[in-house]
Amino acid sequence: MKLTLIIFLLMPVAAIAATTPPPAGCATKESRQFDFWVGRWDVHPKATPQTQVATSLIENLYHGCAIRENWMPLNDHKGGSINAWSPENKVWRQFWADSDGGSALFEGGWNGKAMVLTGVWPQPGHPTQMTRMTYTPLSDGSVEQMGVTSDDNGKTWQPSFDFIYVRAKT
Repeated sequence: MKLTLIIFLLMPVAAIAATTPPPAGCATKESRQFDFWVGRWDVHPKATPQTQVATSLIENLYHGCAIRENWMPLNDHKGGSINAWSPENKVWRQFWADSDGGSALFEGGWNGKAMVLTGVWPQPGHPTQMTRMTYTPLSDGSVEQMGVTSDDNGKTWQPSFDFIYVRAKT
């Protein structure tokens, strides 16, 4: 009897929760700007497209309020990020963490053609190295992720990586 009463009392709450729309802040044009990256990908260096270096699963989560990256390279240096639009600050933020104990915070936004995120990403021998990553949706449905680094607080930049994300067949 008590169990039946509890179930009966909780039913309206469950029904309301199931029909509650996502928060308005996650349905804005800005909060959907990174959706082009969502998918299951095979990742190749742009210079050697026949060589796969990783797979990556990019998921849209929390009613569209966040995008989670699961970076799975063919070596053992895995990592991932959580990405979200901050309406208060009018900026995209990405927090990266990896299996080597590294972490970094990037900020930026959509420039009309690509998502551009910049932050300090310490590397061995370069504790204050800045990295700028540009994610560009390509006409064939793939995504280019290009990175450049700076050791002089953004005065000059050097190429770091250039990957093409191709939709996985499985």
